[in-house]
Amino acid sequence: MKKLIFLLALVVAIAGQATAQRYAVIDTRYILGKLPAYAEAQKKLDAFSVQWQSEIDEKQSVLDQLYRNFESERVMLSEELLKKREDELFNKEKELRDLQKKRFGFEGDLFKRRQELVKPIQDRVYNAVQKLAVNRQYDLILDKSEGITIIFADPKLDKSDDVLKELSGK
Repeated sequence: MKKLIFLLALVVAIAGQATAQRYAVIDTRYILGKLPAYAEAQKKLDAFSVQWQSEIDEKQSVLDQLYRNFESERVMLSEELLKKREDELFNKEKELRDLQKKRFGFEGDLFKRRQELVKPIQDRVYNAVQKLAVNRQYDLILDKSEGITIIFADPKLDKSDDVLKELSGK
């Protein structure tokens, strides 16, 4: 009886190995943290960020001073001058918001610099992962750094066309 259970367990284990998909888990944050080129790119990005933030802070302090002056002179200004100063303040505020958006907004200067400096490094990591997957015959590689993300999947695992066929009734 013991031999039968052992043989059955062995057959199940072998069958499981034959149909098992091979997968791996990586941590791209850890990998990038170990690359000197990434650290250098990050330092450059930080320098740009500090420079641009100081530019914005300087303009903000000028705007704050203009507001304080306006508030203290408000009672002495005529209606026409009051309107003119309010328009000037509004335009300065808009310039500041536009500068912030230009530097730090979506597809702003920081985003473009990140693409310029970091993307080539990330592409190298992706190519290394893809090469590892092909050489070691992994079907799936997951990235655990930002939650679980699929970084590489063998195209033969993609069943999207099968789902579309099922939906179309063919």
